[in-house]
Amino acid sequence: PYNYVPTQWICVTFVALFSINTVLHFYRSFKFRMWWLIPTAVVAGFLEILGWSARLWSSVSPRLLTPFELQWVVTILAPTPFLAANFLILGKIIIRLGLQYSRLLPRLYALIFCTLDVICLIIQAAGGVIAVNKVNQNQNPDKVCVLTLSMLQGCNIVLAGVTVQSCVMALYVFCAGEFLLHFLNDTPICKISAPASEEKRCTKVMEWNLVLGLVIQTFYLFVRSTYRTIEFSNGCSGPITSTQAYVNVFDGLMMTIAMCTLNLIHPGFFLAETPQVTESVDWPRHYSACMSCATSSG
Repeated sequence: PYNYVPTQWICVTFVALFSINTVLHFYRSFKFRMWWLIPTAVVAGFLEILGWSARLWSSVSPRLLTPFELQWVVTILAPTPFLAANFLILGKIIIRLGLQYSRLLPRLYALIFCTLDVICLIIQAAGGVIAVNKVNQNQNPDKVCVLTLSMLQGCNIVLAGVTVQSCVMALYVFCAGEFLLHFLNDTPICKISAPASEEKRCTKVMEWNLVLGLVIQTFYLFVRSTYRTIEFSNGCSGPITSTQAYVNVFDGLMMTIAMCTLNLIHPGFFLAETPQVTESVDWPRHYSACMSCATSSG
């Protein structure tokens, strides 16, 4: 079904790398009491381990459909919860750098983008299930043409989900970029009490490390999403899907770098003392002010 046999040592390498990163994320979610990392980064890592373990299985039994179907579905879904972690980190950075530079409340960023992320996950999962069910009706890995036609409908649905996810990522980059531009130029979108002093604004090195981490992760996630979009645009058994090097580099390696980056520039190192903004900021008032500013500027 692959049109090639997965290379065993590459599969073992990715299983090991994702396992190490996932264990570290799980440990640090308890160490820093960042429980939101479990349904995001940890779940993403578990899905990657499952997917590359299935490819390892296929390297031993390349004619079996079960590991092919398993890796096909879970490697498509894995980046979605990981992306949600980036959305949540952005909200926490906004709290630390200054709410006055943000068009929306951090809670709204998390709510909007995580909701869109879940929708993308559902679309991709539905497409994966449909494709797998169609393949199971044939039960013959030698009939590549039959597999291609059977999986076409599911592939199109997955393509829609991946495309929507790319658009969500682009919107996320736009919102994060707008916030950072307002912060760097010290041009608040709306006024709040006790604005950050110039000295305080210039010494937030920790937050800039987190921003750098988000930039790196988002870049590699976007590369991976672009690859998947092109892949499914050419069909489930097209030349891109049938070339092992592409999935190794543009999926496995991209996700490995993203997960390693989150471990190296971990939010627990910088956000352990995130202030309780609910005590110092009137959220409804701030939201109303932001909406008024956004309306007047538009």
